[in-house]
Amino acid sequence: MTQQRFFGFEKLEIYHESVELAALVYRLTAAFPADERFGLTNQLRRAATSVTLNIAEESGRGTNKDFAHFLMQARGSVYEVVGAVQLAVRLEYLSPEQTYTVSEQAQSISAKITALARNLKAQA
Repeated sequence: MTQQRFFGFEKLEIYHESVELAALVYRLTAAFPADERFGLTNQLRRAATSVTLNIAEESGRGTNKDFAHFLMQARGSVYEVVGAVQLAVRLEYLSPEQTYTVSEQAQSISAKITALARNLKAQA
């Protein structure tokens, strides 16, 4: 059974990939030390969530130029996720193997965001 979609952003592959990335980040950070709850855990979760929310927020609000701007903010949040994950490895909260999927998804999302933003700017 296919899930019904009500909003335009729900048709975007990058939206669904960003939801998967955020879910993965939540699963990985669940095992972080309790004293990181308001530190790295929170920062990493907020960055991952920001990717999804920036894509959703602007897709139905403004012009192509505005959407492209929000996509670039989402891409910045992708980079923030990658940086925070690398820090988590350095602090031994995650193993390099655990982060492979995050890096792979982040690279895919970043490339797709860049391509969509270029396309939107060209249409503006």
